[in-house]
Amino acid sequence: MSHGGRLAADALKMAGVECIFTLSGGHVMGIYDGCLDEGIEIVDVRHEQAAVHAADAWARLHPGKVGVAVLTAGPGVTDGVTGVANAWRANSPILVIGGQGPFNNLRRGSLQEMDHVSVMKPITKWADACYETHRIAEYVELAIRTALSGVPGPAFLEIPMDVLHGPVDREQIAMPRFRDYRVASPAAPAAVDEAVTILAAAERPMLMAGTALKWSEGSPALRRFVEATKIPCYTNGMGRGQLPMDHAQFFNRSRKHALGEADVVVLAGTPLDFRMRFGQSIGAEAKIVQLDLDETLIGQNRPADVGLVGNLGVNLDAMLAAGADQLDFSSWSDSVRQVEDEATAALMSQLNSDEVPIDPLRLCREIADFVAEDAANQDMIIIGDGGDIVAQASKVLKVPAAGTWMDPGPLGTLGVGMPFALAAQKAHPEKRVLIVYGDGSFGLNGFEFDTAVRFGLPIVGIVGNDGAWGQMMRPQAMLYGEDRLVATELNFTRYDKVVEALGGHGEHVTEPDQVRPALERAYASGKPALINVEMRQDRGAPKGSTYV
Repeated sequence: MSHGGRLAADALKMAGVECIFTLSGGHVMGIYDGCLDEGIEIVDVRHEQAAVHAADAWARLHPGKVGVAVLTAGPGVTDGVTGVANAWRANSPILVIGGQGPFNNLRRGSLQEMDHVSVMKPITKWADACYETHRIAEYVELAIRTALSGVPGPAFLEIPMDVLHGPVDREQIAMPRFRDYRVASPAAPAAVDEAVTILAAAERPMLMAGTALKWSEGSPALRRFVEATKIPCYTNGMGRGQLPMDHAQFFNRSRKHALGEADVVVLAGTPLDFRMRFGQSIGAEAKIVQLDLDETLIGQNRPADVGLVGNLGVNLDAMLAAGADQLDFSSWSDSVRQVEDEATAALMSQLNSDEVPIDPLRLCREIADFVAEDAANQDMIIIGDGGDIVAQASKVLKVPAAGTWMDPGPLGTLGVGMPFALAAQKAHPEKRVLIVYGDGSFGLNGFEFDTAVRFGLPIVGIVGNDGAWGQMMRPQAMLYGEDRLVATELNFTRYDKVVEALGGHGEHVTEPDQVRPALERAYASGKPALINVEMRQDRGAPKGSTYV
């Protein structure tokens, strides 16, 4: 005889799960016991939110598989809610297994008992509970199938502790079959032809590649499409890195100009949400060709002239096959490149600034140079965790390749840095992992450096420390006056000392030319490391702020 925890672990193993993230809890210990039998690694963190964030990152790094977090009942599950919500908005396929008090005492007030399923339903694709031990594997398969099918997203499975720890004869259980659930279908040929007709009539088209392209694994198709058509390409969300940032058709600093001038905008997995001003960023007369996995996003906030629903890479290739490969927008692309170069030139004084405290763009340039110049860093995974500092870094850092950049996504959840990094370093021990932090965001899950130390994960973080919630300080000062700043001021805290106390390597930097040597020493230490960089604090009118 076995028990339900071993059955759950057996099902996870069959689904290709290699690692789970958790914080110890009595309601779910049976799953740990099963994972030991199945060779599934258990990474225990210091806060359940971090466990779910790590599962989110694991899913982003493993196409076609789920990330898994296992949470104890009550506050364990509720602590994970923010991580689930972030995965929901980012379309990350995760499975969160939550504990529950004994089923035979349901609604009697067991320790940490609450209605987890109702809490999770609004922010998951599927949320349910399993009340029979012999059906645990069946429920695990259903949850994973739902998470991965169609538009990916989170699933939540609750298992009461007496069900999870109940006896079961493994030999009598017919285990479910796990398969590849990813969308591979194209749009209807007539819609593809219509999209190509619209594009063929354009003189100034542009392409915006976003998150759904990443979940479609469409990076190779995107590259084929832009190289054939010479269309200017921009990225947002998880689209970052889907086209190498040194590619001739990649553009980064001329988006506002291109959106205003374009007569056709191809939205390849970019929703018309707040990042696109709900469609108002696009010129009023421009036509829209919209590609997405989710048919409900086609025409949301602004009508699309044609929508292609299905795998984005397949549909980009279908457009090429339907005649888009004969189009050539190189002259328009060249004119946009001039605007791009002018924008770059305008930033040079900040990129090369020697001022102290350090200019944020100079800090970002030092990081970018480190990533670009060291050949070993071409496979570096970079994680953005902050407000303004991440917005500034996105103007300067060249993401090495697809899947090498991660940020919270459209929910804007701060604190993902170290949890994402834990998953990234576990998934790719041969790669360097770098977190670009704001000082505010570091405070949310910075204690996960303890987890990195315990598991020997040589993650490096670099904090742009302006002693403030900078993205909020500037608009607050602008709207109400600098004498009315409230809830936006922090100290120039020595976060590097915190990491040293946890057993890692710490560096404190106050001069711009110290940034690069500090990065080199941090990686050479072989330990989890944090570089704490004192930056200029801007209190006046927004300077490079992303506040809207």
